[in-house]
Amino acid sequence: MNAPAQAAHLLPEIHQRAVPPALVEALKARFGERCSTALVVREQHGRDESVYSVPPPAAVVFAESTADVSDAIKLASEHNVPVIPFGVGSSLEGHLLAVQGGISIDVSRMNKILAINAEDLTVTVQPGVTRKQLNDEIKSTGLFFPIDPGADASIGGMSATRASGTNAVRYGTMRENVLALEVVTASGEVIRTGTRAKKSSAGYDLTRLMVGSEGTLGVMTEITLKLYPLPEAISAAICSFPSIEAAVRSTIQIIQMGIPIARVELIDANTVRMVNTYAKLTLREEPMLLMEFHGSPAGVKEQAETVQEIASEFGGNAFEWATTPEERTRLWTARHNAYFAAIQSKPGCRAISTDTCVPISRLADCLLDSVTEADASGIPYFLVGHVGDGNFHFGYLIDPALPQERDVAEALNHKLVTRALQLGGTCTGEHGVGLHKMDFLLTEAGSGAVDMMRTIKRALDPKNIMNPGKIFAF
Repeated sequence: MNAPAQAAHLLPEIHQRAVPPALVEALKARFGERCSTALVVREQHGRDESVYSVPPPAAVVFAESTADVSDAIKLASEHNVPVIPFGVGSSLEGHLLAVQGGISIDVSRMNKILAINAEDLTVTVQPGVTRKQLNDEIKSTGLFFPIDPGADASIGGMSATRASGTNAVRYGTMRENVLALEVVTASGEVIRTGTRAKKSSAGYDLTRLMVGSEGTLGVMTEITLKLYPLPEAISAAICSFPSIEAAVRSTIQIIQMGIPIARVELIDANTVRMVNTYAKLTLREEPMLLMEFHGSPAGVKEQAETVQEIASEFGGNAFEWATTPEERTRLWTARHNAYFAAIQSKPGCRAISTDTCVPISRLADCLLDSVTEADASGIPYFLVGHVGDGNFHFGYLIDPALPQERDVAEALNHKLVTRALQLGGTCTGEHGVGLHKMDFLLTEAGSGAVDMMRTIKRALDPKNIMNPGKIFAF
């Protein structure tokens, strides 16, 4: 089955594998009402926050246990039908789209926290647990999980895409914070990778192989994570700058001086305007850094004073401090709502998101040229960045009914990624490859490395049923 005309401009030609009625009957016999073929349910599981339009999966299975996932995959394998894991649908790169048809396995009901080992600073959860749910349930222990991609994503989805977010500059990404996994393979077998120990030299690092595999090698059903003590003191601040360059160069100096800042986020003036309208705020409509400091009261005070001195050297002004939880929540909610604020600023639009990351010393070189190109294009955009680790995002706001706008946005993205790769960076810092960055991955990694990825995929998924058509093509 070919993609509909609306999707033809957005995707290469796609071919969906037939889903035999016998498979649907077997799934309904096994799962009863937890297997749905209703169009509204299938459509809900057939789109994410990307711009792609693809036919929905043929059926949706709502899994409630590892055994459910295993049985669904075994049935799909028998009929050579693709399986696409689904969490909350917040991905940006088309990860959960049924480009080759198949069934969706929704793990959102697998949302239990299985074990909290506060003494060891670890927690084991099911994949449907969201990051906010996790932190709400462990706050009484004095611990927290710092990975914060913005959306209230599921831990399974965050692990599958190797997500990071605003705290990565201090606490790292999902790559550093996933210790162990339970995974259902393409044959329906249940395996375990890693342990709760802080380190291991036992064989291949299968945990790291699965983290970031985007559902193409297996479905995660249990995830063991690192936790961190809640800081004794937390302080947040915003600082406006006369230009994006001034804000970026302040950030570079902060990082190169080794200041252990927890968060440092860039918001350009376009985005500040959108956020002000959306959230009814009165932030200065200039390029802005949002910062947060964690540690002891004395340490936080010292960090903040040093950063304020650096910012002032680059024209930073109007420092506003937020020391109460309510004030900090207000600031970070505004940052996390930037995407939704941008979408509302142009009714009916979709956003093409970029996700480059470069070495911190090359951040200004990459970002400023890209701003110049975006301004010259005439395409509305928003710009936010986890600039403390060299990662930033443009969101080009396009009318999905106008292919020429998509062409302009994709041309901007291509220039941006090419520039990032030339500067020693990557095409995706945290969103993953999905559909959108398959060609960029080949450019970045080279044909030899991508062929090695294909070899691993063939070995672990010989029928190519695990989220096929993502990361690379066969």
